[in-house]
Amino acid sequence: MAVPKRRHSKSRTKKKRNAHYFAKIVNSIKCKLCGALKLPHRICAECGK
Repeated sequence: MAVPKRRHSKSRTKKKRNAHYFAKIVNSIKCKLCGALKLPHRICAECGK
């Protein structure tokens, strides 16, 4: 089995580990009544519908 020759630095390890934790795009749709942006399947913050 392969053994690493040198130890990886903490910054390199954290960089590899955090590569999968990126911000995801949030879908937003327009409210049918007032036209404000809202999350799908949620109550509109502007008009309450």
